[in-house]
Amino acid sequence: MNWHDFWPPIRISLQVALLSSIIVLILGVAAAWWMSKRRFRGKIVLETVLILPLVLPPTVVGFLLLVILGRKSWIGQAAEWLLHAPIIFSWWAAVIAAVVVSFPLVYQTMKNGFAAIDPELENAGRSSGASEWQVFRHITLPLTYHSLGTAFILGFARGLGEFGATLMIAGNIPGKTQTIPTAIYVAVDAGNMPLAWAWTCAIIVISFLMLLLTGQRNQAGAAEAVEKSGRTLVLPGK
Repeated sequence: MNWHDFWPPIRISLQVALLSSIIVLILGVAAAWWMSKRRFRGKIVLETVLILPLVLPPTVVGFLLLVILGRKSWIGQAAEWLLHAPIIFSWWAAVIAAVVVSFPLVYQTMKNGFAAIDPELENAGRSSGASEWQVFRHITLPLTYHSLGTAFILGFARGLGEFGATLMIAGNIPGKTQTIPTAIYVAVDAGNMPLAWAWTCAIIVISFLMLLLTGQRNQAGAAEAVEKSGRTLVLPGK
């Protein structure tokens, strides 16, 4: 097995997953916070659209992105004019694909995190004269600390394992857009089973560690919640 061929897909996958998880965390937090504070007609429809990539086949998501970001679309033409290069079949295309497919997981995680916050705590900050941004920064975000960590890890893991949409809009260019899943597909197709097994073991280990970290964070969050509940129960007896 040629180890020089082993490392580039791992490096590209980690870079794509890291950047996409940061981007999708920002977008997911903003969308979940905004949706949790708004009541309007058609909210269910909009929320369904936001989580739709979770149930759509990745190839369908990739095809839609190909149409939206292609060189014949106005978005693709504008991006090519600004960047002097097309988005399709570039490293950024892989990042965009990972962001789109991992957004529903991050959004749902943060939505549940915001829903678990006691509204009285935020109202207390507002009654003290804090602005909405100050309430969000100093009260809401600290209370969703564990949800933030879980959302980031889930977004990272989902972006790391993305295959269909990435192959559709980023292709499989070695050293440029070839991620671990696409590299495994090509290796199996070429009959290079040792290299396919090496990449498979690598992504299993990385994914296992990320999910293990998520489980540990959830257990720590549950323990902290029980501890806080216990302190709350003790206080009236003083």
